Amino acid sequence: MGNADSRKPAVTLTIYGIARSRAIRTLWMANELGLDYQHVQVGYGPGGAGSPAFLAVSPNGRVPVIDDNGLILWESLAINLYLARCHGGPLAPADLAEDGQMTSWGFWTALEIEQHVSTAMYHTQIYDPADRKPEMVKDALNKLKAPLDVLEAHLTEHGYLVGRRFTVADLNLIGCLFNLRFTPQALADKPHIQAYQQAGLARPAAQAAWALRGV
Repeated sequence: MGNADSRKPAVTLTIYGIARSRAIRTLWMANELGLDYQHVQVGYGPGGAGSPAFLAVSPNGRVPVIDDNGLILWESLAINLYLARCHGGPLAPADLAEDGQMTSWGFWTALEIEQHVSTAMYHTQIYDPADRKPEMVKDALNKLKAPLDVLEAHLTEHGYLVGRRFTVADLNLIGCLFNLRFTPQALADKPHIQAYQQAGLARPAAQAAWALRGV
């Protein structure tokens, strides 16, 4: 009886995706929650996320994906909200109102921030130099001005997105803002966003996740 009670429970959470992808956000979240998980390194292309084996797990052919004891979920922001709700603690919504606020900020992050951050990143760093279009970077940064002004004002008053504490909503947003590192001019006049991002990335769980990435 004593030996059975002391056995470590089986790991039921699997995170698919390399750390140099949006999977970094879910790896960070799992570290924040202190979860045991299996990390399956799935990269890009036909040998990774496009392989028949991975498409059998996630037909979208995108990472990250999690398998939580048979439940398959994709989209990093949604995955992290799910994990927070499942495991609770200060990163999770404290009540229905906070749940709604975190969901709102999650959609805002995806629709107002991430698509423009990604465009700027691809045309400054990811694409081959011959395929980069400076006008696309300029347009993306122009489109970011208004939402970043909203965020700067909110952080100036509240410090965090929800509940005046670090939550999954902040983790998800900082995971997106990280990709502005190639266009620092976007945050040059946003001291509260800069401090907010630096504090988030300095958290031990973030440092452990980024160590997997190498940068």
